[in-house]
Order: sequence, then structure tokens, then C-alpha cells
Amino acid sequence: MSGHSADSQETLGIAVLTVSDTRTADTDTSGQYLQEALLAAGHRCSDRQIVRDDIYQIRAVLSRWIADESVQAVLVTGGTGFSGRDSTPEAVAPLFDKSIDGFGEVFRALSLAEIGSSTVQSRALGGLANNTVIFCVPGSTGACRTAWTGIICDQLDSRHRPCNFVGVLRTRARLS
Repeated sequence: MSGHSADSQETLGIAVLTVSDTRTADTDTSGQYLQEALLAAGHRCSDRQIVRDDIYQIRAVLSRWIADESVQAVLVTGGTGFSGRDSTPEAVAPLFDKSIDGFGEVFRALSLAEIGSSTVQSRALGGLANNTVIFCVPGSTGACRTAWTGIICDQLDSRHRPCNFVGVLRTRARLS
């Protein structure tokens, strides 16, 4: 972990979950992008997994990570659309202690400039569960890049002002 001064960023343990019925470790470009981005930002990747788009498989992995003191944040990619099997919001939202409504709103605002009105089909969401922040974004690498560069990177940076999520995660971060 980095120091705790105002000039240094705290290193967080961040897990990456790809929700997909078709992606493999070799074809998961979205999960790979998120892992590379979080490492480049000075964080550590606590774990990375791929699960089928199944409510109970998603919840099982997230529940383990939420209970794991070494995981302060989770990035979920995939399963946020409207196709028959897209079930990430239904799987994740019940686990939240608090929703981060602004995350989905800001993601869709950023996405509007990139993909136009198709952004209304994004069910991106965020929340806190057991002092673990969880961000769920669409499965495309472009959407992951938009979410990371436009919102998540700053919100997981302890130096970002006027506020970021590290303050509510700090207790857990110091334990690891």
C-alpha cells in the first residue's frame, strides 16, 4: 500500500469480474483492459474471474470478494444490457448496502457522446457492499474505457478532489 499523505495515492485491492456466456481468458478484452488500467493506476488486482451470466454465479463470486478484507473495490463488466440473459443488475443490486445512483447517470451521460441514444440500453450501476465499492459496466471494451477514464479511475484515487470513494474504503484498505 502507498503512504497516506495527501500527495500519495493509496493502493487498493481491486477484483475484476467478467460476466459472459462466451468469453474466455483469451478473448476477455474488457476484463483485460480493466486489469491493465487498474495496475497502471497503481492498484493491485486482487482477483480476476469470468462467470456465466447467471444471477447465482455472479452473487457467489461477489459475496466472496465483498467478505474478503483484501478487496476494496470490484469492477464488473458485462450482463448490463437487455438481452434475455443479461442479469448483472438483478444479481448485484440486492447485495448493495447503498446505491451509487450518480455512477449510472454519469456513465450514460459520457456514453451519450460516444454511442448516441443507444446509451439508454445501458444498465450500468454502482454501489457499496460491506465497505466495498462495486461498479458494473457494459461488456464492451469501449464502455469499460469510458467508465474507467471518465469516472472510476478518479473515484478510486485517494488524491482526487473534492471527493472520492477511498475515504469510505480506507478502514478496509489499511487492513490489507
